[in-house]
Amino acid sequence: MFVRKVAVLCVTLCMAAALFAEDNNSKAADRVKAAADVLNAIQSAPDTGIPEEVMGSAECVAVVPSMLKGGFIVGANYGRGVASCRTAKGWSAPAFFSIKGGSFGLQIGGQAVDLVMLIMNHQGMDNLLSSKFKLGAGASVAAGPVGRHAAADTDWKMRAQVLSYSRARGVFAGLDLNGAVIGQDKDSTREFYGKIVPFKTSLTGTIDAPQAAYPFLDTLSKWAKVAATK
Repeated sequence: MFVRKVAVLCVTLCMAAALFAEDNNSKAADRVKAAADVLNAIQSAPDTGIPEEVMGSAECVAVVPSMLKGGFIVGANYGRGVASCRTAKGWSAPAFFSIKGGSFGLQIGGQAVDLVMLIMNHQGMDNLLSSKFKLGAGASVAAGPVGRHAAADTDWKMRAQVLSYSRARGVFAGLDLNGAVIGQDKDSTREFYGKIVPFKTSLTGTIDAPQAAYPFLDTLSKWAKVAATK
């Protein structure tokens, strides 16, 4: 009888652990879907959005759905996001990251914003692959140009490793993220992959993307193709 009770307890605990892991995995997968929704909403706007020339030149794309901003004038910022980079086989398996700190300039009250960062060159990509860097110090960052096309006289190709954008209450604009620190979101990585996967492993195409990654990867592929045809 005792052995049977122990066996039942073990089975119950295993089922609970499996359900917990599935629930955690679904949170990471939900973030992947949310990132796809943010990108679709931004790029579907008729006269605003990330210029096609900029999107077509980006080495990597990182999206933070509903990044939290707080405070008056200068406040604490925190968010969790997902990134993917171009590889010879297409867009890479996603990397999960957190972003903390930095100043967004004038702020009144707490609000949530959607954040998009484009890594524009190999130097910026190397910083991203290091799994932790500070924008403005480890990597130059600037507010990105907005509109269907980037003006011919802008120097967006040369002035920053990272171009950043925000969307809040339907308003889309370039955003200055100086001082923000980006690092690996280990909890979400474990939830999604079942283990720690370094940025370099996922973002360089060393591993295949799980099926749950494709809402984001398909969206990236769609808008990259649109940019390439313009």
